[in-house]
Amino acid sequence: MSNILLVGSGAREHAIARAINRSPQRSNLYCLGTNANPGISALCADYFIGNLTDIPTILRISVDHDIHFTIIGPEAPLAAGLADALWEKNIPCIGPKKRLAQIETSKAFTRDLLTRYNIPVSPDYRVFNKTIKGADSFLQELGNFYVVKYDGLMGGKGVRVAGDHLHSHAEALDYCKDLVNGGGSFVIEQKLVGQEFSLMSFCDGQNLIHMPPVQDHKRAYDGDKGPNTGGMGSYSDVSGGLPFLTLGDIDRARQINEMTAQALKDEFKDDYKGILYGGFILTVQGVRLIEYNARFGDPEAMNVLAILRSDFIEICQNIISGKLDTCRADFGDEATVCKYAVPEGYPDQPVKGRPIDVSHVMNDQQLYYASVDLQGNQLVEVGSRTVAVVGVADSLVKAEATAESEISRVKGPLFHRKDIGTELLINMRLNQMKKLRSNAV
Repeated sequence: MSNILLVGSGAREHAIARAINRSPQRSNLYCLGTNANPGISALCADYFIGNLTDIPTILRISVDHDIHFTIIGPEAPLAAGLADALWEKNIPCIGPKKRLAQIETSKAFTRDLLTRYNIPVSPDYRVFNKTIKGADSFLQELGNFYVVKYDGLMGGKGVRVAGDHLHSHAEALDYCKDLVNGGGSFVIEQKLVGQEFSLMSFCDGQNLIHMPPVQDHKRAYDGDKGPNTGGMGSYSDVSGGLPFLTLGDIDRARQINEMTAQALKDEFKDDYKGILYGGFILTVQGVRLIEYNARFGDPEAMNVLAILRSDFIEICQNIISGKLDTCRADFGDEATVCKYAVPEGYPDQPVKGRPIDVSHVMNDQQLYYASVDLQGNQLVEVGSRTVAVVGVADSLVKAEATAESEISRVKGPLFHRKDIGTELLINMRLNQMKKLRSNAV
């Protein structure tokens, strides 16, 4: 029997806990979370509330409960070096060590790594190390197609895109100055135009097993309007594809993940063990990389783990032992649509501490708890993405209908995007790609 520690308490971690629970192997699951997630705690032998970067406490829990391996959900513990501390205590970890996690925690590191190892998927870019010297001239080169990225973790809010968040070079330079005045560095790069998608891979440092591609929706409101969020929902299609991707596009994204894993191994002489998550964009020039993450995506984890048919614990064990080439990860030939319910005012001024009611949801196995807490017997939202549902069916139309029906049954001061996974939105995005291609001819 395996004793497993899960670090994190959002909907992503709820999906991971369910995947562990479905394994034919017997296990005891323990969790350290920042809030009392009832979906995860129901699957746990014990559940602890604490700081996800409190390494001494996590080590003490691991020793006290004879943890065989740990799964790190979010990025902050990776940036803090939790994986390093666990391995030093001979406790294996699904989640890369701090140096390897720079693939997410430093935009500059990632761009420079890809350049150094001749992986040609980056736009034109420049790194500015705590200075804005030269930023104005590079912006002039890029014209109206630029992005400014804070070089570090900023909760998904460190990226400002021309036309969406920045409407002049003066605004862009003001943002750069704010970052430098706060002691930060930043990257300016060419804005890529096309359709974004995520492709996550299980990685043992040498071998990769790829998951189906998923498309996330960052904007808060229907029609891709409003401010950026952590992700309002996502979908995956049947046969492991997406409507706007060819098999060649998917193969290219897989190759990029494989080359990046090898570059990390060559750079640090160490194995990247965990989830390598490529945030890609299909442009008229082909597949390009927007950014990397060093863990499961949220919401994308819910899409892929909902249809994972293989033994998740066995996959984790083979990541740890470096034997991913000896096992399989089979995914059901189904479409998935994930929709988040979030507090009114999210993301800028969300209401907090208000009661919600999920008792009308028909299938609680499709319900994932995120930023919630229990006050007595009352479930309350605590200010971020609250709950998600995932519809699974043999077509996107059916999966979307299920997800929409179920998320609409959640009651409280919440809203959700009704258009995720709909034919209308997907056709709009397909038409955008067709227009880009026709203009490039």
